[in-house]
Amino acid sequence: MAGERILIIEDEARIAQFVERGLIYEGYRVNVARDGQTGLAIARDNPPDLVILDWMLPGLDGLEVCKRLRAAGDVPIIMLTAKDDVKDRVMGLDAGADDYLVKPFSIDELMARVRSLFRRSTPTSRPEVLRFADLTLDTGTHRAHRSERAIDLTAKEYELLELFMRNPRQVLTRDVIFDRVWGYDFGGESNIIEVYVRYLRQKTEQGSEPRLIHTVRGVGYVLREE
Repeated sequence: MAGERILIIEDEARIAQFVERGLIYEGYRVNVARDGQTGLAIARDNPPDLVILDWMLPGLDGLEVCKRLRAAGDVPIIMLTAKDDVKDRVMGLDAGADDYLVKPFSIDELMARVRSLFRRSTPTSRPEVLRFADLTLDTGTHRAHRSERAIDLTAKEYELLELFMRNPRQVLTRDVIFDRVWGYDFGGESNIIEVYVRYLRQKTEQGSEPRLIHTVRGVGYVLREE
C-alpha cells in the first residue's frame, strides 16, 4: 500500500532527509517535524497514518511524545533509537510504540517495518468476540473481560492475548510468539515475552481467578484451564 501519510519526528536533519526521501520514493506522503511539540501539533492538525519517532528529541523526548500520541489514538508508531538494551526496547513498547528500530538502520528494513505495520493495522476480517473459559476478547473494541470484570490492555498486550485466544490449548513457542506479535527477533536472550506474559497474568488473574496462561518450561506458553 502507498499513498498513506507518514509523520517523521526526528531532530537529526540527515536522518530525517534520508527517511523522507525513501518514503516519498515508495509513494507515501510525508510530513517532518524536528521536535516533539511540533510533531504533536502536526499529528493533531493533520493526522498521520503512521509515525516514525526518534527517542532522543530536544525538549519533549520521544517516550513522552509516544505516550501522548497513543493516548490520542491508535496510529502505528515506529520508534528510532540508538538504545539497544532489552530494557530500553521494553520501555519504548510500554510507552505505546508498535515497533522499534535501532540506529544505524537500512532504509529497506525501515520500509519493510512500515509495510508490516500497515498490513497489521488493516482489518482483514469482521470483528468477533473470542472466548476461552470465562475470558472474552472483543477484536473490534480490543476490550477484554474476565467474567464481568473489564480488563484494559495495551496494544502489545492485546496482540499477545489475541494470539493465545486464537490458539487455545496449543503450546506456542518463543519463536512463534516473537514472529506473530513483534514481527522480528529480539534475540535469543531477550526476556520481553516473559515481561508481557507477566503483564497479562497480572491483569487476568485477580482474587481467586485461576491461571489461564501457563508456562511450558523450555518451550513456550499455552492458554489452558487448570
